Amino acid sequence: MHPDKPRCPWCEKDDLYRDYHDREWGVPLHDDRKLFELLNLEGAQAGLSWYTVLTKRDNYRKAFDDWDPVKIARYKQARIEKLLDNPGIIRNRLKVEGVVLNAKAFLAIQKEWGSFDAYIWQFVDGKTIRNHWTKLGQLPAKTPQSDAMSKDLKKRGFKFVGSTICYAFMQASGMVDDHMDFCWKRTG
Repeated sequence: MHPDKPRCPWCEKDDLYRDYHDREWGVPLHDDRKLFELLNLEGAQAGLSWYTVLTKRDNYRKAFDDWDPVKIARYKQARIEKLLDNPGIIRNRLKVEGVVLNAKAFLAIQKEWGSFDAYIWQFVDGKTIRNHWTKLGQLPAKTPQSDAMSKDLKKRGFKFVGSTICYAFMQASGMVDDHMDFCWKRTG
């Protein structure tokens, strides 16, 4: 971490947020399992704060077999009920069941495209979109790219992938660089 360098204002809540900002947010991500994890965690955030999800991330990894989509796609109702009793995750039935549906859709995309990475990065033509913002109020909640991603993911059976969730996923996975112009993490 770089305590003496300016950061995006949203991450100044505490060290957990600053560390996430400094090490992960906006770094281009191309690992299929990590992309699967991030997309599902962004979906878990719906109606909540990213900070809430971030504090539960390790619990999610344990609860969901370290985000192994092959294992998750095989979850039966008994496993879902057990997850809904886990206080370490967000215990929303639709969100938990959505992860199982997402695992099945994810595996279908991998089969069709060779990797989820190849599929998901097509929405930004394979390269990071670099925006230039000077204040948080300038950041959009969604874009034409996140609209297209959301529409296609939903068509393929994904849940909790509205355009706003997809845009947050794009920011977090480095498909979009929305670091403020004054932030030390700005890449271009």
